[in-house]
Amino acid sequence: MDHFDPDPENKDRNFVTALARGLEILRCFRRDDLTLTNSDFSERTGLPKATISRLTHTLCELDYLVADSRVGTYRLSAGVLRLGFSRLAAMDMRDRAKHEMKALRLNGPNPFITVALAEQHRTEVIYLATESSTEGVTLMVRVGTRLPLFHSAIGKAILAVTPEERCEQIFGFARTEGEEVERDARACYQQALSEYAANGYCTGYGNWRSDVNGIAVPVHSLSDGRIYGLNVGGPSFRVKPKQLEGVYAERLLKTAQSLSLQQ
Repeated sequence: MDHFDPDPENKDRNFVTALARGLEILRCFRRDDLTLTNSDFSERTGLPKATISRLTHTLCELDYLVADSRVGTYRLSAGVLRLGFSRLAAMDMRDRAKHEMKALRLNGPNPFITVALAEQHRTEVIYLATESSTEGVTLMVRVGTRLPLFHSAIGKAILAVTPEERCEQIFGFARTEGEEVERDARACYQQALSEYAANGYCTGYGNWRSDVNGIAVPVHSLSDGRIYGLNVGGPSFRVKPKQLEGVYAERLLKTAQSLSLQQ
């Protein structure tokens, strides 16, 4: 996790630092973390332990964390789950996409294809819906899986149509990870623009993982202005770039267009 490090040279008077720090605490929990200590939070955010203690106390009072005073640990409460499920419930795109994604997977010639829908968050994309191949050797992805925004086909597809002002904000997130990370992010962004302008989709051949090939397109939600990414891909020894571009690209574009119009 990135350390919380707002840029002191660019203070935003409307930016509530305390709120941002509280959210960073909640973001510390990873897939396999059941409980964390104040020391864990301090290590993962870079905040002093005294500040962490006040934040965790407040989050417990608001019922987003539950403390076990016997061992000094904290776990996420049902309050956080409520926030998450209300977010998913509000996203009809996820539900509408499932049928289209299943058809895209089943009606193509390659049984090793996996299809996924994702949305950008900071410098990552998060899978909201997936349709995985049922073959024994396949690319297994689940809802909640995180990919790098700048080095995945689905991330680049989202970036390619994201308004410039929003992209600058995303580059700001990259900047907190280092100047070199930001430079790389901007280079990947330019590549995404060029690739999308030329083909209408973006590619990822061994960029995210060396053993994965995929292509992706953006999906627009006209009702609320959100931008999603839709991809098809699979293990590189079963899913080749030639087939992705020659067979699946047109199908992927039609599916994205259909989802964008289903408002």
